[in-house]
Amino acid sequence: MSQVKTKNERAIEEYVVADEPYYLAVGQEIELFEAAHAARLPVMLKGPTGCGKTRFVEHMAWRLRRPLITVACHEDLSATDLVGRFLLEGEETIWHDGPLTSAVRHGAICYLDEVVEARKDTVVIIHPLTDDRRRLPIEKRGTILDAPDDFMLVVSYNPGYQSILKDLKQSTRQRFVALGFDYPPAELEAEIVAREGGIDEAAARDLVLIGHKVRNLRGHGLEEGVSTRLLIYAAQMIARGISPTAAAEVALCSPITDDRELQRSIREIVTTVI
Repeated sequence: MSQVKTKNERAIEEYVVADEPYYLAVGQEIELFEAAHAARLPVMLKGPTGCGKTRFVEHMAWRLRRPLITVACHEDLSATDLVGRFLLEGEETIWHDGPLTSAVRHGAICYLDEVVEARKDTVVIIHPLTDDRRRLPIEKRGTILDAPDDFMLVVSYNPGYQSILKDLKQSTRQRFVALGFDYPPAELEAEIVAREGGIDEAAARDLVLIGHKVRNLRGHGLEEGVSTRLLIYAAQMIARGISPTAAAEVALCSPITDDRELQRSIREIVTTVI
C-alpha cells in the first residue's frame, strides 16, 4: 500500500506549478479567488476565448501552492474519463484514478476548461463536489472520496460562444461563484503583449489598437474578436524578425475568419494602424 502511495505522490508532482506564471490583475480577481479557496467554494470563470482564464488559474495555483490538474473538456468526455477505470495489466485488473479523482485525493485544483463541451451526464458527476458534501462517488469501486480542504474545483467557458444546446444548466450554474473575464483595458493589454511577446510597448500598442478595431467587427459577420492570446502570437512573430504586417496576417487575420470580405476589412485595419 505504501508503494502505491509513493507512486501517487510522484505522479502528482508533475502538476505542481513551480515557477510563477505571469499574470497582470485587472480587478479583484486574485482576492476573490483566494477567498473562494479559503471558503472551499467552487469557481466558474466566464469570458471570451484567449482572454487569460487559463493563465489566471495557473497563477492562482502557484500563489496557493496547490497542484493544478487541467482537463480540456470535449463532447466525448465521459464520467469514467474523469473519475477513473479498471485496466488490465498482465493478469491483474488495476484501478487507475482519473484526473478528477487524483485532484480530490491530493487536494489539488481541478480545472475543467470549456466545461460546456462535456456531455451533460458527465457534468453531473461534479455536483456532489460543489455543495457542502464535497464528495466524489466512485461507483465502480463502491467508494466515496471526501475532498480535503485544499481541493478546489474550477470550471471555465465562453458564454458568448455557446448555443442553447450547449450551455450550463441552472442546476450546475448555481453551484459556483462566478468571476467574469474580458479582454484587458488597452493600457494593460499593451503591457501584457509587450511582456509576453518580447516587443517594445509602442509596437504592442499598435497591435492592441488593431485588436480593438477588429473586435468592433463582432456582430458584422465576425463571431469572435481577436484575443489577447493572438495579439501575443503576433508580437512573438515580430520579435523574431517577421514584419508587423506579415505577423498580423498569420496571427490576427487568417485564424479568426475564412470570409474574404472580413479578411479584407481586417487587412485595411492593419495597414491603417501600422
